Amino acid sequence: MRPRHVLCFLLGLAASLPAKVAGAVVPDRAPVAPVHPVTDDYFGTRITDPYRWMESEPKPQFPDYLHAENDYARAVLARIPGRDALAREEGAVSGLAARVRTVQLAGGRLFYLKRDAGAQIDRLVVADAAGHETVLVDPSSLGTAGKHAEIDQFAPSMDGSLVAYGVSVGGSENSTLHVIETGTRAIRPDTIDRAQFAGVSWAPDGRSFFFARLPASSATAAPDQQYAHMQVYRHVLGQDPSRDVSVLDSDHLPFPFHAAAVFPSIAVTEGSDYALAGISDGVSPEMTLYAAPLSGLLAGHADWKQVAAQRDGVVGVAVRGDRIDLMTHDGAPRLKAVETGLAAPDLAHAAVVVPEGNGVLTGISAAKDGLYYATRDGAVFSLHRLGEGAMRAEAIALPFAGTIAPDEGGAGGLVTDPVRPGALVGLESWVRPHVWLRYDPAARTLADTHILPPFPRNLSPYESVETFATAADGTRIPLSIVTRKGLPRDGRRPTYLVGYGAYGISYDPAFSPGFLPWLDRGGVYAVAHVRGGGEGGQAWHDAGKIATKQNTIRDFIAAGEALIAKGYTDKAHLGGEGTSAGGILIGGAITQRPDLFRAALIRVGATNTIREEYTAGGPANIPEFGTVKDRTQFPSMLAMDAYNHVRKGVAYPAVLLTGGADDPRVTVWITDNIKAKLKNDTASHRPVLFRVEFDAGHGIGSTRKQRDDETADEFAFLLWQFGEKGFQPAK
Repeated sequence: MRPRHVLCFLLGLAASLPAKVAGAVVPDRAPVAPVHPVTDDYFGTRITDPYRWMESEPKPQFPDYLHAENDYARAVLARIPGRDALAREEGAVSGLAARVRTVQLAGGRLFYLKRDAGAQIDRLVVADAAGHETVLVDPSSLGTAGKHAEIDQFAPSMDGSLVAYGVSVGGSENSTLHVIETGTRAIRPDTIDRAQFAGVSWAPDGRSFFFARLPASSATAAPDQQYAHMQVYRHVLGQDPSRDVSVLDSDHLPFPFHAAAVFPSIAVTEGSDYALAGISDGVSPEMTLYAAPLSGLLAGHADWKQVAAQRDGVVGVAVRGDRIDLMTHDGAPRLKAVETGLAAPDLAHAAVVVPEGNGVLTGISAAKDGLYYATRDGAVFSLHRLGEGAMRAEAIALPFAGTIAPDEGGAGGLVTDPVRPGALVGLESWVRPHVWLRYDPAARTLADTHILPPFPRNLSPYESVETFATAADGTRIPLSIVTRKGLPRDGRRPTYLVGYGAYGISYDPAFSPGFLPWLDRGGVYAVAHVRGGGEGGQAWHDAGKIATKQNTIRDFIAAGEALIAKGYTDKAHLGGEGTSAGGILIGGAITQRPDLFRAALIRVGATNTIREEYTAGGPANIPEFGTVKDRTQFPSMLAMDAYNHVRKGVAYPAVLLTGGADDPRVTVWITDNIKAKLKNDTASHRPVLFRVEFDAGHGIGSTRKQRDDETADEFAFLLWQFGEKGFQPAK
């Protein structure tokens, strides 16, 4: 809603901005957010929002205010004595590590995004069978003024001769598709914009591909309609994209699907004569799936038959010729895999190929020689292979206890080629760097691919411990703790406690070199595996969403109390962190137990659930958080809304909030309004700062330096608030 008193608004803003001296802005004091109350009535509950004006982002006063906040925050952080040295250390240690993510197999070659040690961004790379690498696309020269570019998606054709890839700038995820020839590195003329969720899938002949596209009106649509009206098209190479034929329209689906947001896709698997249509509501892991003969789809008359409805609990798929394996939690909270035919799918009579076990089934992937799958029991993952025609699976021994899980790019740590034997496995732990291994089923060997060089630093001084906290209702909450070996439990260790707890996503063991400087300073890094995540299967997820969302917050509070009880830290040295949907967790923790935390980090955090429904990503999140338009769900949404639980006169922890100006997932004003409210209402006189990246979004595609600098600021902020020597600014 626009402010009604424009003149007063502008005068109030001008009074709050820093003074200008000799042409430079001197942020000698924090800007003060103007207050213009707007009151809403939700089923008889009246809620007044003092900072609704921030939602009018196109108006110039909000960007001006945002810049002023960032200038002030950066100035305060720069005055922390140890901050610059910490930033140099962060840059040095992160520069030692290469990373490889989003690995895909096609035509006997590997395709992946790789950031070499010391580099800033990922490049698109192809490696042949002998391991020789060729850089296909380097986005470093593709940015615009003040905005860097990144590759946010790619898909090789089935024979690997072509790759469709998407490029966006400034972390916006506003992707534009291009096509490159693998052999010559020549870029084809095909260019397709509005491809944020393209999900490219090639036809077998490599002359066309299917992709999802936003409508032309998306740029001018209301925020909560920006992802509406998506369609899947078939693009023929060399053809003007405006002539592409729609094959699946989210507004006119040829089968029933009802959700506030509809994200359609079509996938074609090599070696199969069938195409799959997948329909998602945006965040729920459960899929609605239909199959049709590929020949009919290519001819323009697809005969879709239902494979699974969303209620069937299917969260993973592997296609093997005319068969499909489905990972489902229907009747199996720890998940199972079943198989049916694609010609006449019959899920009700599907054969169980991987029964529910004591561990949680985390992923399935089909190769020529059989079905590979991963399970987890707590923090320990296992790898299995069910050979083609075999009745019993075999276990594949891993070189160390670690995680086989989706990587940062969203691709699985278990990768196969449906027409070739074997599998690629990504493995890492809290104190073991990521490695990509290749399994040879003939030799039954698991060997390093060497596409990732070893991390050149001794990691033997570090250790991890898996333990538990006890939640308010008696539930045991897994708690991972990483420290240097021999760390004294003197109850005063600087402690960084993080959690997430949403969408059924697990916070799995992963090596992060950026935390080594924290551990080297005697710090504790702890992860609370709270309900709402997927660590315990579907029941764990269901226990932390909508009406049960308070469990997520209470579990995190219990983890903080457990760290104190176990002698690691105390309230004066405990910091909590939540990112994205984890903003509900950390926002709830500091508003419900402000006494427990000395400081908090809210990173691109979802902290205003009753208003987020009206942002671009809002409708898609309804299945996870609920809708304010439902009388029965509104109380739960209000309960998880940290912004509306900040109270005047409460002594809140020190808070550092971070955001990206181009964030399409958690719009930047969501972080800004809770910052303003905390700053205005806290009685503790502790700092509340908002650090903004204007060449970034949700963190996806950020450069290494952007991440290093943000981490240094966060660590320095916590150490300052914990009273650590060397981090106390002069008074």
